[in-house]
Amino acid sequence: MNFILSFLPVILFLAFLFLLDNFNLVRVKTLIFCLVFGIICAASGYYVNTLFAKWLDVDYTFLSRYIGPVTEEILKGLVIVYLIYKKKIGFIVDGAVYGFAIGAGFSLLENIYFLLISPPEYNLLTWIIRGFGTAIMHGGCTASFAILFVGAISRSENKLLLAIPALLLAIIFHSGFNHFLLNPVLQTVLILLILPLLFTFVFILSNSKLQQWLEIEFNSEIEILNMLRKGEFSLTKAGDYLKSLKEHFKPETILDMYCYIELYLELSIKAKRNIMLKENEFPIIIESDLPAKLNELAHLRKQIGKVGEMALKPLIRMDYRNLWKLNQLIDNENS
Repeated sequence: MNFILSFLPVILFLAFLFLLDNFNLVRVKTLIFCLVFGIICAASGYYVNTLFAKWLDVDYTFLSRYIGPVTEEILKGLVIVYLIYKKKIGFIVDGAVYGFAIGAGFSLLENIYFLLISPPEYNLLTWIIRGFGTAIMHGGCTASFAILFVGAISRSENKLLLAIPALLLAIIFHSGFNHFLLNPVLQTVLILLILPLLFTFVFILSNSKLQQWLEIEFNSEIEILNMLRKGEFSLTKAGDYLKSLKEHFKPETILDMYCYIELYLELSIKAKRNIMLKENEFPIIIESDLPAKLNELAHLRKQIGKVGEMALKPLIRMDYRNLWKLNQLIDNENS
């Protein structure tokens, strides 16, 4: 009974977040990866915290309030950073679910450990607080870090710098919880009331922005691709800009740029099409020539070089979200 109370609430909350993902961005394989690495983070955190406690000669209270929140949030946050680096997270929604899953895995091992070492006088209320309070706090901290970090990098390219304020807020929230400034029962009730409302609001807002991003870019990309294939692109302002690059690049590089833009638009449209199909629970479409086209795009990107890519930024910006979008094609093709 104690184990169920200490772990079931966080799993139910994770399922609640998973169901809020209207666009089916979350992949079960990655979700399991996050749960497993959350467990690994808990084991690593215990080892690191034990070392710090010995080196600094501090008691458990000081450790849980000031050292544990730092080491644990850094360890959990590193998993999010890795997923972002591998382009497995594209929006706030999937970032939040994966972040909460890491915290759920962390709390699972932590609560098993406390079950093994807990004295007999620990009553049912203790495990209710650990399950509904501490466990959800771990998931909420990492999910909040992911929400803030993903939201920031979608607007900027300085990824590592943007991670610092997001991490600090997660650490402050974690440390504040461990200070028990409020009655533990009241603190747990507040978490159960605030976090679901907060995540629901964030998810609704994120889903709305994702819908707008899909609709606006999808329509504009189809229009530009049609103009390219009909030879009408040169009549637009974008076409004039591309023609002006002839003064700065070799003819073969300009040709590669045209091919790069056309192929990118084609793949981008297919990636968005699959996202919309998944949202409406239709099977996604995977073309047999997809791997070859993805390789060709990578080759063309290499051919035009960094300078050429910078020159094309007014037309095509290979920012984090666009790279994530193309990565979805690779993941779909491999699944």
